[in-house]
Amino acid sequence: MRMIIFAALVLFFLLGIFPASAQTNTSANLGPLSISLNTVNGQPDVDSGIKILFTLTLLSLAPSIMLLMTCFTRIAIVLGFVRSALQLQGAPANQIIIGLSLFITYFVMAPVWENINREALTPYQAKQITSAVALDRASKQICGFMLKPTRPKDLEVFVSMAKLPPTKVEDLPLRVVTPAFIISELRTAFQMGFLIYVPFILIDIVVATVLMSMGMMMMPPMTISLPLKLLLFVLVDGWTLVVQSLVRSFGM
Repeated sequence: MRMIIFAALVLFFLLGIFPASAQTNTSANLGPLSISLNTVNGQPDVDSGIKILFTLTLLSLAPSIMLLMTCFTRIAIVLGFVRSALQLQGAPANQIIIGLSLFITYFVMAPVWENINREALTPYQAKQITSAVALDRASKQICGFMLKPTRPKDLEVFVSMAKLPPTKVEDLPLRVVTPAFIISELRTAFQMGFLIYVPFILIDIVVATVLMSMGMMMMPPMTISLPLKLLLFVLVDGWTLVVQSLVRSFGM
């Protein structure tokens, strides 16, 4: 719910950046839906139509944007690596992995949402601050979270491509912080995936070596290694270890 409200604030801010130069309105009623276009000297304002189209497009992309600006990317990729390392095609299902990733994301991001609610949403709903101020406070909280795991090298790359003047890290805009954060998350997720793969690859090598030494070259090593992988993963309480490592990787 808080993510939806934050996305709505983004939309309101973007709507507010367009100059309001209309004097009259041209409206079209479509049943319960009414769409109005501002007019200047009796001529329809095309910018209003573009603004509506842009708003609808941004609203459809808001969930994906919000997921990329949280810890969801790293969590979903690492859990996918766990399933691939176990060589399980459909267990757990994609819906379970995505659902677990969403709940872990909610757990990790809870302090950030609380700060946004306290410093931006609550004052805005009480009409103590404007939408622009609320958006600025909320974006600073999101930027503060994204800057912690972001590598300085990735930030420097996007700062140089954006041709920004010397700027403090905490004052960097979202258009620079967000892609740098996503690239850093992908790198970290693949590093964690490699470490997850290592013990399972060793099991495959040991099983294949033993089968070859016994002359059982026709037997697929996966027939023996898969149950061993599952047994090892269950004995060490693998899911708990993976989730705990993911949560702690964000400084919690």
